[in-house]
Amino acid sequence: QVQLVESGGGSVQAGGSLRLSCTASGYTYSSYCMGWFRQAPGKEREGVAAIYSGNGTPYYADSVKGRFTISQDNAVNTLYLQMNSLKPEDTAVYYCAAHTAKDIWCGGWYVTRQLYDDNYWGQGTQVTVSS
Repeated sequence: QVQLVESGGGSVQAGGSLRLSCTASGYTYSSYCMGWFRQAPGKEREGVAAIYSGNGTPYYADSVKGRFTISQDNAVNTLYLQMNSLKPEDTAVYYCAAHTAKDIWCGGWYVTRQLYDDNYWGQGTQVTVSS
């Protein structure tokens, strides 16, 4: 049974930093697309960043490029999102997700909503950035 457990959300002022963590269990971590998604009130869930767990190749949405860094520690099956220079528009519930990497490209997966139904999701963690 796949389980994803996020931690690290909170409230910060604009310009601040937070690091999110997602610990995965119940599957072979090294053959999945792993990603961070967010959903603000009244908006659709969107992909923020993704990584192919097999080789660590990262992908970023334009809105966070240069500010956020996705990384992983395969030894402890944990995914991270380091968020720097946070802006009020980054306020959202952030979700960790996993999808088998078989026959898909992780760089396209996290921005393709049609694939979201097959994702494993964490419970979400709130990030609030005040101006």
